[in-house]
Amino acid sequence: MRTNKLTLRTDNREDRTIVHVGGELDLEVASQMRAAMEPLMGLADRRLTLNLSELKYIDSTGIGILISVLKARHSRQAPFDVEDVPEHIRKLFDMTGITPFLAAAE
Repeated sequence: MRTNKLTLRTDNREDRTIVHVGGELDLEVASQMRAAMEPLMGLADRRLTLNLSELKYIDSTGIGILISVLKARHSRQAPFDVEDVPEHIRKLFDMTGITPFLAAAE
């Protein structure tokens, strides 16, 4: 999926689904992100990973979407993590206190 601001690419692997998120994740594209994540929420037998290596910007709405995905996956006891977080976005995650919840369980 591609918009002017947000890019989403899904990579299905044997054991997990990776969603590559790029561009800007904010209020303007929130509905597109939610729509893309909706069908993936119920796949409890597969790890869901968001790769944020190409994410340039995220606002509180975008962080809220990540928390919603986290909660939905947790309620289904479905594995979820975030990888390749750019440093400037990791700082936002650290400030909001969500970093430990987005890390892969080793």
